[in-house]
Amino acid sequence: MSDKTIEFHFDFGSPTSYLAFTQLPRIARETGATLVWHPMLLGGVFKATGNASPVSVPAKGRWMGQDIARWAKRWGVPFAFNPHFPINTLTLMRGAVGMQLHQPADFERYADAVFHAMWAVPRNLGDATELAAVLEASGFDPQAFQTMINDPEVKARLVANTEASVAKGVFGAPTCFVGDQMFFGQDRLDFVRDALV
Repeated sequence: MSDKTIEFHFDFGSPTSYLAFTQLPRIARETGATLVWHPMLLGGVFKATGNASPVSVPAKGRWMGQDIARWAKRWGVPFAFNPHFPINTLTLMRGAVGMQLHQPADFERYADAVFHAMWAVPRNLGDATELAAVLEASGFDPQAFQTMINDPEVKARLVANTEASVAKGVFGAPTCFVGDQMFFGQDRLDFVRDALV
């Protein structure tokens, strides 16, 4: 990747990935950088690195909820903690990879719909009926989506993406790379910008 590329490693289940998602396209535009989306399975990253969700430490989870709300307010973006958290994101992340492989022109619309339904107007995306409703409302065919996420190539690509993230040193989400520089967390986006100018 060139130094004018932002490589964005993310999982829809991460509220801080959502916050980064709301800012990175603008940062890319303003710096003339290319934003490369790298969907990965955060649970797989945690397992490979021995990391865990911040909410596994109750005091840290309480603090993080407040801190995320502060960042959402600073950036003027909608945020509501999903009452169904944690949600198994395997289907959602296979969907992201599948869109990249088979419907790249629709990828960002898919990402926007899922992030919005996860963290802006929270829905239980772990429920197949709820997910189908969100997809349909965003112009996607839920049956075609189910076929896509069961494609062996899609499943293999998500595994490969997750392994590639771990190999680069990723231990959580969101993680951004500019060249060889790694930046973890939505609160490091100023450093991402600095690396691009």
